[in-house]
Amino acid sequence: MSWLDDLTFNADGLIPAIAQDHATGQILMMAWQNAESLRLTVETGTAVYFSRSRGKIWHKGETSGHTQIVHEIRTDCDRDVIVLIITQIGGVACHTGRTSCFFEKLDVASLDWVAVDEVIKDPSEIYGDAVKVDAPHTLIKPDNSKVIGELDRILDERKTADKDSSYVSSLYHKGLNKILEKVGEETTEAIISAKELQLVRATGDNDEHAKADVVYEVADMWFHSLVALHQLGLSGDDVLTELGRRFGLSGIDEKNARTPKG
Repeated sequence: MSWLDDLTFNADGLIPAIAQDHATGQILMMAWQNAESLRLTVETGTAVYFSRSRGKIWHKGETSGHTQIVHEIRTDCDRDVIVLIITQIGGVACHTGRTSCFFEKLDVASLDWVAVDEVIKDPSEIYGDAVKVDAPHTLIKPDNSKVIGELDRILDERKTADKDSSYVSSLYHKGLNKILEKVGEETTEAIISAKELQLVRATGDNDEHAKADVVYEVADMWFHSLVALHQLGLSGDDVLTELGRRFGLSGIDEKNARTPKG
């Protein structure tokens, strides 16, 4: 019997996981884990969670660089809750730039929730202009015209970051072959999600979830392709320039004008 079999997961195969600071005991955040993310947490020594909204595993810090180093994994007497005793890289666990996600306190006089913890780091410094925090739980929609430029900037910064502080930095450290392997994996997942959307539409079922999956998987494919470009000294802007060159040009003419390989 696996140690995972001793835990009590809910009907969706998930278990709540609380991240607690190793040095201070402060509760930093709560997320969900499934068996696979728990296994990866043990294997990597870093916190890995499961996103219910996206329906897939995510490594804490893969975007922000704020990885969580796991020192202990505990469960309660009913074995239906996990506590991760962690060290928070960067000192910020919350997407609002605060140390803890639990930064609001109930004012019992006014019966209002009040933010009582300071912002340690401006979210725009963590995520770039692509993601900004307007209110404690509200994200402003990014300006799509600037997303590639901001990603180029962030991906350049990750080249000099410590390999243990950022998912992208760890990819750079592993080299081009590993990055291209990820591009291949994400491309395959994008293809599968597209075929699943086609199947859902053929059956007449609601396709909203399947459409979201396609968008998410293609975003992963684009992102890892950008990482590969930056590893080679290129950028997303180079691709945009090439696409801009093709405006007003027949696709057939453009293809015929290419210099034959070999």
